[in-house]
Amino acid sequence: MAKTKGKKKVDEIDQVLDELSEKTLVSDSEDVKEEVGEVDQLKSEIEEHKDKYLRLYAEFDNFRRRTAKEKLELTKTASEELTVTLLPVVDDFERGLEAFKKEDDIAFIEGIELVYQKLVKILEQQGVKAIEVSIGEDFNDEVHEAITQMPAPNEKLKGKIIDFVEKGYFLNDKVVRFAKVVTGA
Repeated sequence: MAKTKGKKKVDEIDQVLDELSEKTLVSDSEDVKEEVGEVDQLKSEIEEHKDKYLRLYAEFDNFRRRTAKEKLELTKTASEELTVTLLPVVDDFERGLEAFKKEDDIAFIEGIELVYQKLVKILEQQGVKAIEVSIGEDFNDEVHEAITQMPAPNEKLKGKIIDFVEKGYFLNDKVVRFAKVVTGA
């Protein structure tokens, strides 16, 4: 009987151990499932943060490029107001030179031409360039301003430039003053 009691006790202990191991396996598998769920959640959060970072970086890069471009444009056209203000002075110099060429005082004319050439050179260094206009050229509304139309002397000059009144100017490839022209009708 002692052997049966001992065997029963061993069987009971085995049964308790089996139950405990089953409970441990079940709780371990639940812990693993929870950990896997947490890992997946963390991975998705990392992907979300990575996506936000990349978008923010791209947005900042675009902002940096845009501001650099705006700054470059601003420096190119910063002198536009001054240039537009000086252009009538250049026109007056040209008119004065034409009027003085009829005079006999060569030294005076050379002095005026010297000042005129210096002014033109300074403007050219700042990016100012005269718009070339020639008689018989096609009218281009991007650089010319038609102030009037006159009857064309011949058929070839209809719709073309037959005279020009005032020079036009570019400042770094931007028209700051249109060339004033007369077109043939």
